[in-house]
Amino acid sequence: MSQITLTFPDGNQRQVDAGITPAQVASDISTSLGKKAISATVNGAHYDLQWPIEGDAEIAIHTMQDDEQALELIRHDLAHIMARAVQEIWPDVKVTIGPVRDHGWFYDFDRAEPFTPEDLGQIEAKMKEIINARDTVRTEVWDRARARKHYEDTGEPYKVELLDRIPGDEPIRMYWHGDWQDLCRGPHLQHTGQVPADGFKLTHVAGAYWLGDNTRPMLQRIYGVAFKDRKALKAHLLMIEEAEKRDHRKLGREMDLFHMQEEAPGQVFWHPNGWTIYTELQDYMRRKQRKGGYNEVNTPQVVDRKLWEASGHWEKYQHHMFIVEVDESRDGENDDAAAKNRDHTRINALKPMNCPCHVQVFNQGLKSYRDLPLRLAEFGSCARFEPSGALHGIMRVRGFTQDDGHIFCTEDQIQTECARFIDFLANIYAELGFEKFEIKFATRPEKRVGTEESWDYVENALENAIKAVGRDYTLEPGDGAFYGPKLDFYLTDAIGRVWQCGTFQVDPNLPERLGASYIAPDGEKHRPYMLHRATLGSFERFIGILIEEHAGKLPVWLAPRQVVVAAIVSDADDYCLEVVEALKAAGIRAEADLRNEKINYKVREHSVGKVPYILACGMKEVEDRTVSTRRLGEKQTKVQSLDEIIAQLKGEATPPDLR
Repeated sequence: MSQITLTFPDGNQRQVDAGITPAQVASDISTSLGKKAISATVNGAHYDLQWPIEGDAEIAIHTMQDDEQALELIRHDLAHIMARAVQEIWPDVKVTIGPVRDHGWFYDFDRAEPFTPEDLGQIEAKMKEIINARDTVRTEVWDRARARKHYEDTGEPYKVELLDRIPGDEPIRMYWHGDWQDLCRGPHLQHTGQVPADGFKLTHVAGAYWLGDNTRPMLQRIYGVAFKDRKALKAHLLMIEEAEKRDHRKLGREMDLFHMQEEAPGQVFWHPNGWTIYTELQDYMRRKQRKGGYNEVNTPQVVDRKLWEASGHWEKYQHHMFIVEVDESRDGENDDAAAKNRDHTRINALKPMNCPCHVQVFNQGLKSYRDLPLRLAEFGSCARFEPSGALHGIMRVRGFTQDDGHIFCTEDQIQTECARFIDFLANIYAELGFEKFEIKFATRPEKRVGTEESWDYVENALENAIKAVGRDYTLEPGDGAFYGPKLDFYLTDAIGRVWQCGTFQVDPNLPERLGASYIAPDGEKHRPYMLHRATLGSFERFIGILIEEHAGKLPVWLAPRQVVVAAIVSDADDYCLEVVEALKAAGIRAEADLRNEKINYKVREHSVGKVPYILACGMKEVEDRTVSTRRLGEKQTKVQSLDEIIAQLKGEATPPDLR
C-alpha cells in the first residue's frame, strides 16, 4: 500500500497508508482524541471522520470545542434527524433537501396537510427519542445508477431529481442515521447521541417552492435553530424574542411612520411621522458633509443606456436595473402606448447608483491638480431590482436614497482622504449612538485590473490610513472589487446583530472608462482616482436600524412626535394649548391631546406610539404654571415649571452636531 504524508497544524508530519480515515488518524494520535473527534479539515475541506484520505494532506482534527465545525455538524445532523422524525410519524411524507443556515437549518417536505404548531412539538419529541437512541451514522459511496434505483424503489422523486443535479465528478454519498437514509454531501457526526438534545428548537413553518421555482410544487419548510447547549439556545431565543419586539415593521405601524403596498413593491410610502425622521437625519448629514468639505450635487434619476454601457454597468448590472423606454417621436397628443415607434425608441434606466453621474459633473470644465481632492456628495435616489423574496420592510427595498459621495483625488492623496473619512464616519456613528464599529479590509481578488505595483500602493495606503487613526481591522483577502480594495464598516446594535453600513472603495477604473482627467503640474492630463464612500448607506435601511436599535424609543431630536401635552380635565385645555405654543416657539415638535379620555388611557396610547415626553396638565398645574412630566419608559412623573421643561426639552431636541 502506498504511503502519504500528513502535516498537522503544529508542523509535525506523519507517514501513513493511503486511504486512512480521519477517525483512524485521531485514534493513532491518542485514545482520548479518538473518542472526542467529530470531524477533520483536510486540505481546507471539512471531512467526515469516515472519509478516506488518498494523498498528501494538511490535516486538523476537530472536537466539540471547535465551535465553527461543531455547530455546522450539529445543525446538519439535526436536519437529517428532523426529516427522519417526520417520516417516522408520517411515512407518506416525501423529503427533499435540508441545508444548514444561520443559527440552524431548514428542511423542505412534500405533505398534503399543513404542519401545525402541535405537529412541531410532536416532531421535537420524536427527534429527542432518536438522539437518545445514539444510533450510528454511517456513509457509503454509491454509483449513480444504484442510487437512482434506490430512490425510485423507495418512492422519493425529489431525491432522483437531486441526483441529476450532482456534477459528474462528485461522489454520490449515501448517509444512514440508524436505519433512515438520505442523500448528502456530508460531513456528519458519528452517532445521533452526539447532538445535544436540549440545544435545539423548531421555530416555524413556511411555504417554499421546490428549488425556488414558482412553477414547481409548493413544499412546507420547517425551520430550526441549534446550539451546543441549552444556555446558548436560551440566549438566542431571548434575542429572537427581543428582535421581534424591535421589528421596524411592527414599530413602523405603531408609530405611524410608513407603509408599503403591492402596487409599489419594495418602495416606501413615508407618512408625516416617518418623513420627519428622514428629513431630520438628512439635514444632520447635510450639515456634517458641508462641514467635512463636501460639495452637494443632484443628478438625474433616468439616464440613457449609453452612459451605463460606457461605465460597464449595462453589461454587469443590467439584471438589477429598471429599464425605461421612451418613444422620442411622440408629440404629446398621441399617447397611445401601442403606437410606439420602435425606430425612435430611446432606452434609459433608472439609476441604480450615482457614481457615473458624478463623473459627468467632474468632467464639466477643466480641472487642475489644485482642485483636488474634489469631494462630491448626493442624497441620490436609486432604484435596484431585488427579488420579491429578498425584500424586507425598509431594510431591503427597490427604491432608496444613499448618502453617496465620491472623492476625486491623486494617488498620493488616497491615504489622507481615507484617514479623513474614517474619522468623519466615526464621529457621525458616535453622535448617532454607535460608539463601536468594525472595519473589514477587503484586498485584491483573483480577477482584477491594474498592475501589481498599483495594488500594492493602494492597499498600503488604506492600511496605513487605518493605523494612522488608531483603528483595528479584520482582513478579508480576495474580497475587494475587481478595480480596487475597499473598507466596509459594520455596526453592532443593542442586541448584538451586525449591520454593514458604510463603505470606502478605491476606483481607478471608472474615471478611465468615462474619460475623467485633470491637469497635473507637468501640464499633461492625468487620470484621477475615484473614491466611492457612503457613511449611513441607504437612508431607508439606516432608519430601520435606528428604529430597531432604540426599540422605537428614538433620541428626542430624531423622534417625530417629541412631546404630547395631555389635558387631565377639560378646564385645563386652554393651558395645554398655551404650553404647546410655548414649546413650538422653542423649536420643539409638540401637540395637544384634549380628548375626553382618562389620562391613563392617553399615556398608554402615546407610550405605544413612542412619544418621548408626555406632559399632563390638570387644574393644579394650571394654577402653579407647571406640568407633570412623564418620560417614555419611566413610571414616575416629575412636576416641573414650564420654563424648566422647555429648557430641558430644547437641549434634548437639538441635533448632536449643533449642541
